[in-house]
Amino acid sequence: MTDKLPETLDPPTHRLGMLRFAGPGMIVAGSIVGSGELIATTKTGAEAGFLLLWLILLGCVVKVFAQVEFGRYALSSGKTTLDALSEVPGPRIVGRGNWLVWFWFAMWFASIGQLGGIVGGVGQSLAISVPLTSQGTLYNEAEDARISQRLMRVRSIENAQEGAETAHEAAQAEALSAEYAEQYGATQVGNEAKLNPPPDAKIWAAIVAIITCGLLVVGRYRMIQSLSITLVTGFTLLTIYNLFKLQAQPDWSVKSTEFLSGLRFSLPPKSADVSPLVTALATFGIIGVGAAELIVYPYWCLEKGYGRFTGPREDTPQWHARAKGWMKVLRLDAWGSMIVYTFSTMVFYLLGAATLHRADLNPSKDHMVRTLAAMFHPVFGNWASILFLFGAFAVLYSTYFVANASHARTFSDAIRVMGFIRSDEATQRRWVRGLSGLFPMLCLVLYLLYPNPVHLVLLSGLMQGLMLPMLGGAALYFRYRRSIVGLEPGLLWDHCLWLSVFAMYVTGIWTVYSNLFE
Repeated sequence: MTDKLPETLDPPTHRLGMLRFAGPGMIVAGSIVGSGELIATTKTGAEAGFLLLWLILLGCVVKVFAQVEFGRYALSSGKTTLDALSEVPGPRIVGRGNWLVWFWFAMWFASIGQLGGIVGGVGQSLAISVPLTSQGTLYNEAEDARISQRLMRVRSIENAQEGAETAHEAAQAEALSAEYAEQYGATQVGNEAKLNPPPDAKIWAAIVAIITCGLLVVGRYRMIQSLSITLVTGFTLLTIYNLFKLQAQPDWSVKSTEFLSGLRFSLPPKSADVSPLVTALATFGIIGVGAAELIVYPYWCLEKGYGRFTGPREDTPQWHARAKGWMKVLRLDAWGSMIVYTFSTMVFYLLGAATLHRADLNPSKDHMVRTLAAMFHPVFGNWASILFLFGAFAVLYSTYFVANASHARTFSDAIRVMGFIRSDEATQRRWVRGLSGLFPMLCLVLYLLYPNPVHLVLLSGLMQGLMLPMLGGAALYFRYRRSIVGLEPGLLWDHCLWLSVFAMYVTGIWTVYSNLFE
């Protein structure tokens, strides 16, 4: 699983050398941008407008301090995250882990559901691009017309011709929907008839899951890192360009007053059908470095070699020098990836607020990917769907691929920590390989049983939000009970870490309150 490099290695001393050994953070960013930014963040923007931008940015930045503490302990001890969590005081079953490890299992199951939502999104992207049935083709035409008609409502009506075009779009959308409903049926939801979806997305999701199984079984660190960086970078650049060009269109541009209003503390109102705050809290748990990423980040650091290069702990000047040097690399990796995903998160949120919120479009169920594609229509017109679907496939599949690889590693480690399998490396390798083939299919099954990608993603966000306070407490435990003399951070870092943990506790408490009492 690891690259073939020396057992111990002196750390690089200049920035370019450090960048050569960066990578774990970008792998994590590859999983963040898909479900967090593309789905959860844009949905929050669609529901709340610009008002919760402050919460989205806070969610990205504040958790990186805890992330580095988890990485610091992994580097200095060589222990995996679940090994480390099992050391935290609290209820435990002897030889079977403690309360944190067992709660991780509950969060893990929800995150598998999240990946079910992701593979569903990939299936939707492919079904829109390459429908497999005649039903799928007609469904695409009807839904495209509906989305186009919604977007035209937002445009400024300057003359009668534009008004006539809008009326024509509405009539065309209604005719196509009626034709589809007559052939394949529709379900009445409130005052609106929802067309019964075709099977194309599920078929494509199954194909993608099977291919992913094969790729992960033979995969290695370098392939995972390269694929993740390539896919995420391409779509992020396209999205930034889209937001930039949107500023040239008065009906869709982000006004400075709107942007500044999003940086002030304020909460959006709750409507009968939508609770933007609940969506935002679920988003807070999943964007940036969520609970799942906090746990998996040290695994990628160890697989990259940071712990191995540092070597087993020794009370020698040479070991301390190596540990300090590799900690600099780890911090550069964590902060560099934070800049990438924070900026991309802001872009996705602003796009959701500027387009979907104004057009009264909310991503959900089988309409998720198609609705998200509407963000590209004002700039790219008829090319919007093609460009977005390529990007959505790239980013969502990157998340699906990376997260399944991560789950195979964390789950095999969890059952080792709880004493269900042997601790030798050969056993670990076999389990990682086997689970890499199993988990993509498990995600597919969950999607087929509950084909609502947005709900699956947000459920995982809620579970991660609940676990954030626990991980915040663990980060403080590692800092004050497991720090090595000479490797402790400074006073300013400690203050920021406490702020990070405080934000995690507020999120967890607020998440419970919002879901139980509102």
